[in-house]
Amino acid sequence: MGMSRQVLIFDADDTLWENNILFERVIADYLEWVDHPTLSRAEVRQVLDDIERANAVTHGYGTKMLLLSLRECFEKLQERPPTDEEHATIDQLAAALVNYEIELMPDVPETLDKLGERHELLMLTKGNAEEQQRKVDSSTIANKFAGIHIVAEKHIGTYHTLIDQYQLNVADTWMIGNSPRSDIRPARAAGLNAVFIPHPHTWVLEHDEVDESDDRILTVHAFRDLLDHF
Repeated sequence: MGMSRQVLIFDADDTLWENNILFERVIADYLEWVDHPTLSRAEVRQVLDDIERANAVTHGYGTKMLLLSLRECFEKLQERPPTDEEHATIDQLAAALVNYEIELMPDVPETLDKLGERHELLMLTKGNAEEQQRKVDSSTIANKFAGIHIVAEKHIGTYHTLIDQYQLNVADTWMIGNSPRSDIRPARAAGLNAVFIPHPHTWVLEHDEVDESDDRILTVHAFRDLLDHF
């Protein structure tokens, strides 16, 4: 690696700023409210995870998809549609996701400043375009990136498109993120290097195996540790 100029592509949610912990808090409140008489919270969560997995395919990611999933989960568990009052309660539980201040991960601004002196920085984030743009705009770090890309999904084709758009040399380009499913595996499949930054609250649907024998995958445990390698 050394200090030669490279292209560093950053995931946003749970890499640059906190995200999924907010969803987890909403889900925890939801599970407490549902209080199913026969299913444990873990079993109810599994039902919700399955519904989210299906809805992500057709509705994408973000607050609207979670809200839809919470409603569908309630209907499946109760075997009836929610009442108007129950609808309002579910909406209220999810309201915390609509207006909140972006909380950057520790050391992000200063680390990006130093990395930007040596390398070209891009951002690649997936989800609802309007919702992700709002996060980008309020993050205060958008100006640190030469390009910002919001996509519906991150798969191998997404990375090939970025490679073609910027005429990237894959040997000198790194995808940096917390999600094995979206950041690490498809980036490697497209020929890019990858940096895995584990996050304790990575969404369960983003979990996957990381090939520890792959010498083109670097694992660091704090954002500032990137400065030791780039």
